[in-house]
Amino acid sequence: MRDGGTKKHPPQVLNEILEHKAASVETGISDTMGNAGFSALSEDLDGVFSLFAEVIREPAFDPQQLELAKNQMRGAIARRNDDPQRIASREFQKLIYGSKSPYARSVEYDHLSQISRSDLVKFHQQYFHPQNMILGIVGDFDSAEMRSLIAEKFGDWKSSREAINPPLPDVNQVNLGGVFMIDQPQLTQSYVQMGHLGGKANNPDYPALMVLNGVMNGFGGRLFNEVRSRQGLAYSVYGVWSPNFDYPGLFISGGQTRSDTTVPLIQAMKSEIKRIRTEPITAEELNYAKESTLNSFVFNFASGDQTLSRLMRYEYFGYPADFIFNYRRQVEETTIEDVQRVAAEYLQPEKLVILVVGNQNSIDPPLIA
Repeated sequence: MRDGGTKKHPPQVLNEILEHKAASVETGISDTMGNAGFSALSEDLDGVFSLFAEVIREPAFDPQQLELAKNQMRGAIARRNDDPQRIASREFQKLIYGSKSPYARSVEYDHLSQISRSDLVKFHQQYFHPQNMILGIVGDFDSAEMRSLIAEKFGDWKSSREAINPPLPDVNQVNLGGVFMIDQPQLTQSYVQMGHLGGKANNPDYPALMVLNGVMNGFGGRLFNEVRSRQGLAYSVYGVWSPNFDYPGLFISGGQTRSDTTVPLIQAMKSEIKRIRTEPITAEELNYAKESTLNSFVFNFASGDQTLSRLMRYEYFGYPADFIFNYRRQVEETTIEDVQRVAAEYLQPEKLVILVVGNQNSIDPPLIA
Protein backbone atom coordinates (compact mmCIF):
# COMPACT_ATOMS: atom_id res chain seq x y z
CA MET A 1 0.00 0.00 0.00
CA ARG A 2 2.66 2.50 0.98
CA ASP A 3 5.47 1.56 -1.42
CA GLY A 4 3.05 1.24 -4.33
CA GLY A 5 2.08 4.90 -4.24
CA THR A 6 -1.40 6.37 -4.69
CA LYS A 7 -3.61 7.17 -7.66
CA LYS A 8 -2.49 10.81 -7.43
CA HIS A 9 1.13 10.31 -6.41
CA PRO A 10 3.29 7.57 -8.01
CA PRO A 11 5.75 5.81 -5.69
CA GLN A 12 8.80 7.95 -6.50
CA VAL A 13 6.88 11.21 -6.21
CA LEU A 14 5.39 10.13 -2.87
CA ASN A 15 8.84 9.18 -1.59
CA GLU A 16 10.34 12.52 -2.63
CA ILE A 17 7.60 14.59 -1.01
CA LEU A 18 7.87 12.74 2.29
CA GLU A 19 11.66 12.80 2.26
CA HIS A 20 11.68 16.55 1.58
CA LYS A 21 9.44 17.12 4.59
CA ALA A 22 11.27 14.62 6.84
CA ALA A 23 7.88 12.93 7.22
CA SER A 24 6.72 9.33 6.99
CA VAL A 25 3.64 7.36 6.04
CA GLU A 26 3.79 3.63 6.78
CA THR A 27 1.41 0.69 6.51
CA GLY A 28 1.46 -2.90 7.72
CA ILE A 29 -0.68 -6.02 7.75
CA SER A 30 -0.20 -8.73 10.39
CA ASP A 31 -2.03 -11.99 11.00
CA THR A 32 -5.15 -10.45 12.52
CA MET A 33 -5.00 -6.69 12.01
CA GLY A 34 -3.73 -3.95 9.74
CA ASN A 35 -2.31 -0.54 10.56
CA ALA A 36 -1.35 2.71 8.91
CA GLY A 37 0.41 5.68 10.46
CA PHE A 38 2.07 8.98 9.70
CA SER A 39 4.43 11.41 11.37
CA ALA A 40 5.14 14.99 10.36
CA LEU A 41 6.15 18.39 11.65
CA SER A 42 3.15 20.41 12.76
CA GLU A 43 3.59 22.92 9.93
CA ASP A 44 3.44 20.10 7.37
CA LEU A 45 0.36 18.45 8.85
CA ASP A 46 -2.12 19.31 6.08
CA GLY A 47 0.02 18.00 3.25
CA VAL A 48 1.22 14.83 4.98
CA PHE A 49 -2.23 14.01 6.33
CA SER A 50 -3.58 14.29 2.78
CA LEU A 51 -0.98 11.76 1.60
CA PHE A 52 -1.84 9.52 4.56
CA ALA A 53 -5.51 9.57 3.54
CA GLU A 54 -4.60 8.83 -0.08
CA VAL A 55 -2.53 5.79 0.90
CA ILE A 56 -5.45 4.39 2.90
CA ARG A 57 -8.23 5.23 0.47
CA GLU A 58 -6.59 5.21 -2.97
CA PRO A 59 -3.52 2.95 -3.06
CA ALA A 60 -2.25 2.35 -6.61
CA PHE A 61 -0.45 -0.96 -5.97
CA ASP A 62 2.18 -0.15 -8.58
CA PRO A 63 3.03 -3.40 -10.47
CA GLN A 64 6.77 -2.73 -10.36
CA GLN A 65 6.70 -2.21 -6.61
CA LEU A 66 4.67 -5.39 -6.22
CA GLU A 67 7.29 -7.36 -8.11
CA LEU A 68 10.05 -5.75 -6.03
CA ALA A 69 8.25 -6.73 -2.82
CA LYS A 70 7.86 -10.30 -4.04
CA ASN A 71 11.56 -10.47 -4.95
CA GLN A 72 12.50 -9.19 -1.50
CA MET A 73 10.37 -11.92 0.07
CA ARG A 74 11.96 -14.52 -2.20
CA GLY A 75 15.33 -13.34 -0.94
CA ALA A 76 14.14 -13.69 2.65
CA ILE A 77 12.95 -17.25 1.93
CA ALA A 78 16.35 -18.09 0.43
CA ARG A 79 18.13 -16.85 3.58
CA ARG A 80 15.73 -17.99 6.26
CA ASN A 81 17.63 -21.19 7.10
CA ASP A 82 20.91 -19.35 7.61
CA ASP A 83 20.02 -18.61 11.23
CA PRO A 84 19.34 -21.69 13.41
CA GLN A 85 17.49 -19.57 15.96
CA ARG A 86 15.03 -18.49 13.26
CA ILE A 87 14.62 -22.13 12.21
CA ALA A 88 13.78 -23.07 15.79
CA SER A 89 11.26 -20.26 16.21
CA ARG A 90 9.53 -20.94 12.89
CA GLU A 91 9.29 -24.70 13.27
CA PHE A 92 8.28 -24.55 16.93
CA GLN A 93 5.21 -22.50 15.97
CA LYS A 94 4.22 -25.26 13.55
CA LEU A 95 4.60 -27.93 16.21
CA ILE A 96 2.21 -26.06 18.49
CA TYR A 97 -0.34 -24.48 16.14
CA GLY A 98 0.00 -26.85 13.18
CA SER A 99 1.73 -26.25 9.85
CA LYS A 100 -1.56 -25.25 8.17
CA SER A 101 -2.53 -22.76 10.85
CA PRO A 102 -2.39 -19.08 9.80
CA TYR A 103 -0.48 -18.48 13.03
CA ALA A 104 2.38 -20.75 11.96
CA ARG A 105 2.44 -21.34 8.21
CA SER A 106 5.40 -20.09 6.19
CA VAL A 107 5.36 -18.10 2.97
CA GLU A 108 6.80 -20.21 0.15
CA TYR A 109 7.94 -19.44 -3.40
CA ASP A 110 4.79 -20.97 -4.82
CA HIS A 111 2.60 -18.68 -2.72
CA LEU A 112 4.36 -15.60 -4.07
CA SER A 113 4.06 -16.72 -7.67
CA GLN A 114 0.28 -16.86 -7.31
CA ILE A 115 -0.18 -13.33 -5.93
CA SER A 116 -1.25 -10.72 -8.48
CA ARG A 117 -2.03 -7.03 -8.27
CA SER A 118 -5.74 -7.85 -8.51
CA ASP A 119 -5.42 -9.86 -5.29
CA LEU A 120 -4.15 -6.77 -3.48
CA VAL A 121 -6.90 -4.60 -4.91
CA LYS A 122 -9.51 -7.16 -3.87
CA PHE A 123 -8.08 -7.41 -0.37
CA HIS A 124 -8.14 -3.61 -0.01
CA GLN A 125 -11.73 -3.38 -1.20
CA GLN A 126 -12.80 -6.17 1.09
CA TYR A 127 -11.22 -5.05 4.34
CA PHE A 128 -10.46 -1.33 4.24
CA HIS A 129 -13.70 0.32 5.36
CA PRO A 130 -14.38 3.30 7.61
CA GLN A 131 -16.74 1.10 9.66
CA ASN A 132 -13.97 -1.11 11.04
CA MET A 133 -11.17 1.41 11.54
CA ILE A 134 -10.01 3.40 14.55
CA LEU A 135 -8.14 6.69 14.09
CA GLY A 136 -5.95 8.15 16.81
CA ILE A 137 -3.61 11.15 16.64
CA VAL A 138 -1.18 12.53 19.19
CA GLY A 139 0.99 15.64 18.91
CA ASP A 140 1.07 19.43 18.78
CA PHE A 141 -2.15 20.53 17.07
CA ASP A 142 -5.40 22.41 17.61
CA SER A 143 -8.14 19.88 18.29
CA ALA A 144 -10.86 21.77 16.41
CA GLU A 145 -8.63 22.18 13.36
CA MET A 146 -7.68 18.51 13.47
CA ARG A 147 -11.32 17.46 13.58
CA SER A 148 -11.98 19.62 10.52
CA LEU A 149 -9.03 18.09 8.70
CA ILE A 150 -10.21 14.57 9.49
CA ALA A 151 -13.72 15.40 8.29
CA GLU A 152 -12.31 16.91 5.09
CA LYS A 153 -10.17 13.87 4.20
CA PHE A 154 -12.32 11.04 5.52
CA GLY A 155 -15.82 12.46 6.00
CA ASP A 156 -17.06 11.45 2.54
CA TRP A 157 -15.55 7.97 2.66
CA LYS A 158 -18.31 5.56 1.79
CA SER A 159 -17.53 2.01 0.92
CA SER A 160 -19.30 0.13 -1.83
CA ARG A 161 -19.24 -3.10 0.17
CA GLU A 162 -20.24 -4.14 3.62
CA ALA A 163 -17.39 -4.32 6.08
CA ILE A 164 -16.21 -7.87 6.77
CA ASN A 165 -14.75 -8.91 10.08
CA PRO A 166 -14.12 -12.65 9.73
CA PRO A 167 -13.91 -14.74 12.91
CA LEU A 168 -10.48 -15.91 13.97
CA PRO A 169 -9.81 -19.63 13.50
CA ASP A 170 -9.86 -21.88 16.55
CA VAL A 171 -6.54 -22.66 18.19
CA ASN A 172 -5.61 -26.09 19.52
CA GLN A 173 -2.23 -27.53 20.45
CA VAL A 174 -1.38 -30.03 17.71
CA ASN A 175 1.35 -31.96 19.52
CA LEU A 176 0.72 -32.65 23.19
CA GLY A 177 4.32 -33.32 24.15
CA GLY A 178 7.17 -34.98 22.29
CA VAL A 179 10.80 -34.36 21.35
CA PHE A 180 11.60 -33.14 17.82
CA MET A 181 14.96 -32.74 16.12
CA ILE A 182 16.09 -30.67 13.13
CA ASP A 183 19.52 -31.96 12.19
CA GLN A 184 22.06 -29.31 11.19
CA PRO A 185 25.38 -31.18 10.90
CA GLN A 186 27.42 -27.99 10.49
CA LEU A 187 26.49 -26.67 13.94
CA THR A 188 28.58 -26.99 17.10
CA GLN A 189 25.75 -25.68 19.29
CA SER A 190 22.14 -26.61 19.89
CA TYR A 191 19.18 -24.24 19.88
CA VAL A 192 16.43 -25.50 22.15
CA GLN A 193 12.81 -24.42 22.41
CA MET A 194 10.20 -26.06 24.57
CA GLY A 195 6.71 -25.09 25.56
CA HIS A 196 3.00 -25.45 25.04
CA LEU A 197 -0.07 -23.41 24.16
CA GLY A 198 -0.60 -20.35 26.34
CA GLY A 199 -3.41 -17.80 26.45
CA LYS A 200 -4.52 -14.22 25.88
CA ALA A 201 -3.73 -10.99 27.67
CA ASN A 202 -7.32 -10.57 28.83
CA ASN A 203 -6.89 -13.57 31.15
CA PRO A 204 -7.71 -12.41 34.72
CA ASP A 205 -4.43 -13.99 35.84
CA TYR A 206 -2.36 -12.02 33.30
CA PRO A 207 -0.75 -9.72 35.93
CA ALA A 208 0.29 -12.65 38.15
CA LEU A 209 1.63 -14.52 35.12
CA MET A 210 3.79 -11.53 34.21
CA VAL A 211 5.20 -11.56 37.73
CA LEU A 212 5.86 -15.28 37.25
CA ASN A 213 7.84 -14.33 34.13
CA GLY A 214 9.85 -11.92 36.25
CA VAL A 215 10.69 -14.67 38.72
CA MET A 216 11.97 -16.94 35.95
CA ASN A 217 13.81 -14.46 33.71
CA GLY A 218 16.43 -11.75 33.70
CA PHE A 219 19.78 -11.50 35.43
CA GLY A 220 18.13 -12.12 38.80
CA GLY A 221 15.74 -14.81 37.56
CA ARG A 222 15.79 -18.48 38.40
CA LEU A 223 16.70 -19.72 34.93
CA PHE A 224 19.66 -17.37 34.63
CA ASN A 225 20.89 -18.02 38.16
CA GLU A 226 20.45 -21.80 38.15
CA VAL A 227 20.82 -22.98 34.55
CA ARG A 228 23.30 -20.45 33.22
CA SER A 229 25.30 -19.22 36.22
CA ARG A 230 25.36 -22.17 38.63
CA GLN A 231 25.25 -25.12 36.20
CA GLY A 232 26.89 -23.35 33.26
CA LEU A 233 24.64 -25.10 30.75
CA ALA A 234 23.57 -22.22 28.53
CA TYR A 235 24.84 -19.11 26.79
CA SER A 236 21.30 -17.77 27.05
CA VAL A 237 18.16 -19.15 28.67
CA TYR A 238 14.59 -17.91 29.12
CA GLY A 239 11.06 -19.03 29.94
CA VAL A 240 7.99 -16.84 29.43
CA TRP A 241 4.23 -17.10 29.40
CA SER A 242 3.75 -15.00 26.27
CA PRO A 243 0.11 -14.08 25.53
CA ASN A 244 -1.42 -12.46 22.47
CA PHE A 245 -4.20 -9.89 22.43
CA ASP A 246 -6.48 -11.78 20.07
CA TYR A 247 -5.60 -15.48 20.00
CA PRO A 248 -3.77 -17.80 22.42
CA GLY A 249 -0.04 -17.30 22.60
CA LEU A 250 2.57 -19.65 24.05
CA PHE A 251 4.39 -20.61 27.14
CA ILE A 252 7.87 -20.95 25.70
CA SER A 253 11.24 -21.67 27.22
CA GLY A 254 14.54 -21.98 25.43
CA GLY A 255 18.25 -21.65 25.38
CA GLN A 256 21.45 -22.00 23.41
CA THR A 257 24.10 -24.50 24.50
CA ARG A 258 26.98 -26.69 23.35
CA SER A 259 26.00 -29.87 21.54
CA ASP A 260 27.28 -32.09 24.36
CA THR A 261 25.20 -30.24 26.99
CA THR A 262 21.92 -30.29 25.04
CA VAL A 263 20.23 -32.98 27.12
CA PRO A 264 21.42 -31.58 30.50
CA LEU A 265 20.08 -28.15 29.43
CA ILE A 266 16.67 -29.61 28.61
CA GLN A 267 16.59 -31.49 31.89
CA ALA A 268 17.59 -28.38 33.85
CA MET A 269 14.93 -26.19 32.22
CA LYS A 270 12.24 -28.82 32.83
CA SER A 271 13.38 -29.13 36.43
CA GLU A 272 13.02 -25.37 37.00
CA ILE A 273 9.58 -25.35 35.40
CA LYS A 274 8.47 -28.15 37.71
CA ARG A 275 10.11 -26.60 40.79
CA ILE A 276 8.36 -23.23 40.45
CA ARG A 277 5.03 -25.07 40.35
CA THR A 278 5.60 -26.80 43.68
CA GLU A 279 7.95 -24.63 45.75
CA PRO A 280 6.88 -21.16 46.94
CA ILE A 281 9.11 -18.34 45.77
CA THR A 282 10.88 -16.12 48.29
CA ALA A 283 9.87 -12.59 49.25
CA GLU A 284 13.07 -11.33 47.59
CA GLU A 285 12.16 -13.09 44.35
CA LEU A 286 8.67 -11.63 44.47
CA ASN A 287 9.89 -8.08 45.03
CA TYR A 288 12.47 -8.37 42.25
CA ALA A 289 9.90 -9.76 39.82
CA LYS A 290 7.26 -7.12 40.59
CA GLU A 291 9.78 -4.30 40.25
CA SER A 292 11.17 -5.57 36.94
CA THR A 293 7.64 -6.22 35.59
CA LEU A 294 6.46 -2.70 36.39
CA ASN A 295 9.66 -1.09 35.09
CA SER A 296 9.44 -2.91 31.75
CA PHE A 297 5.76 -2.06 31.40
CA VAL A 298 6.53 1.66 31.71
CA PHE A 299 8.69 1.45 28.56
CA ASN A 300 5.53 0.68 26.56
CA PHE A 301 4.53 4.29 27.20
CA ALA A 302 7.87 6.06 26.84
CA SER A 303 6.61 8.39 24.10
CA GLY A 304 3.33 9.80 22.88
CA ASP A 305 3.16 7.58 19.83
CA GLN A 306 3.89 4.45 21.90
CA THR A 307 1.13 5.38 24.33
CA LEU A 308 -1.30 6.04 21.48
CA SER A 309 -0.45 2.75 19.77
CA ARG A 310 -0.89 0.76 22.97
CA LEU A 311 -4.21 2.36 23.92
CA MET A 312 -5.57 1.95 20.39
CA ARG A 313 -4.63 -1.72 20.47
CA TYR A 314 -6.57 -2.19 23.70
CA GLU A 315 -9.53 -0.40 22.13
CA TYR A 316 -9.34 -2.42 18.91
CA PHE A 317 -9.37 -5.75 20.71
CA GLY A 318 -12.10 -4.73 23.14
CA TYR A 319 -10.05 -4.42 26.32
CA PRO A 320 -11.53 -2.22 29.07
CA ALA A 321 -10.53 1.44 29.16
CA ASP A 322 -8.92 1.02 32.59
CA PHE A 323 -6.91 -2.06 31.57
CA ILE A 324 -3.47 -0.50 32.12
CA PHE A 325 -4.41 0.97 35.50
CA ASN A 326 -5.87 -2.32 36.74
CA TYR A 327 -2.82 -4.18 35.41
CA ARG A 328 -0.40 -2.01 37.38
CA ARG A 329 -2.46 -2.28 40.55
CA GLN A 330 -2.82 -6.06 40.23
CA VAL A 331 0.93 -6.52 39.69
CA GLU A 332 1.59 -4.51 42.84
CA GLU A 333 -0.92 -6.67 44.75
CA THR A 334 0.44 -10.03 43.52
CA THR A 335 1.47 -12.35 46.36
CA ILE A 336 3.74 -15.35 46.70
CA GLU A 337 0.63 -17.53 46.79
CA ASP A 338 -0.64 -15.97 43.54
CA VAL A 339 2.60 -16.79 41.73
CA GLN A 340 2.60 -20.39 42.89
CA ARG A 341 -1.09 -20.78 41.99
CA VAL A 342 -0.68 -19.55 38.41
CA ALA A 343 2.54 -21.54 37.98
CA ALA A 344 0.74 -24.72 39.05
CA GLU A 345 -2.25 -23.98 36.83
CA TYR A 346 -0.68 -22.62 33.64
CA LEU A 347 2.69 -24.38 33.39
CA GLN A 348 1.99 -27.91 32.15
CA PRO A 349 5.15 -30.09 32.01
CA GLU A 350 3.20 -33.04 30.61
CA LYS A 351 2.33 -30.99 27.50
CA LEU A 352 5.83 -29.66 26.81
CA VAL A 353 6.86 -29.89 23.18
CA ILE A 354 10.66 -29.92 22.85
CA LEU A 355 12.45 -28.88 19.66
CA VAL A 356 16.21 -29.02 19.12
CA VAL A 357 18.04 -27.52 16.15
CA GLY A 358 21.59 -28.84 16.14
CA ASN A 359 24.09 -31.51 15.15
CA GLN A 360 22.38 -34.77 16.02
CA ASN A 361 25.60 -36.84 15.95
CA SER A 362 27.26 -34.52 18.48
CA ILE A 363 24.43 -34.61 21.02
CA ASP A 364 25.57 -37.07 23.68
CA PRO A 365 23.70 -38.42 25.52
CA PRO A 366 21.22 -38.63 22.64
CA LEU A 367 17.75 -37.15 22.70
CA ILE A 368 15.00 -39.45 23.89
CA ALA A 369 11.38 -38.82 22.89
